[in-house]
Amino acid sequence: MVLKLHPSWSRLASLLAALVVLCAMAAGAYAGQFQLLMFERDGCSYCRQWNEEIGPAYPKTAEGQAAPLQRLDIKAPLPSGVTLTGRSPAFTPTFVLLSDGIEVGRIEGYAGDEFFWVLLDRLLRDAGWPTVSDAANTPSDPAKPITSHAP
Repeated sequence: MVLKLHPSWSRLASLLAALVVLCAMAAGAYAGQFQLLMFERDGCSYCRQWNEEIGPAYPKTAEGQAAPLQRLDIKAPLPSGVTLTGRSPAFTPTFVLLSDGIEVGRIEGYAGDEFFWVLLDRLLRDAGWPTVSDAANTPSDPAKPITSHAP
């Protein structure tokens, strides 16, 4: 038995299928667009605090998947393909969010985990990261699968 749809429904089904394919392609192109640079230096107590409070969980979060972390010594030259739009980092840690290699925002210093996650979420949203936040507006839980956000 062959089911025949009304021509208008058939066109609608085709359009919906095309939309699904385009969304999937856009999601694939979107992945890897962001990167988070962490400028640090030996002996920095705030860097050490970030490493203890955020470091282990960061790559397991949706934010960490959307903006993989790259650590840099504050005195090291910038990697090729990186363009800072602000001044060179002067404080450690300084977190610079890149979109396609160009700075789109930064966080200077570290004042605790809650402050960091709120600021990073704001940077990512301002840069166009399509997030789905929960009611508490907190980062994704690293213990849960990465499904709470749509990077």
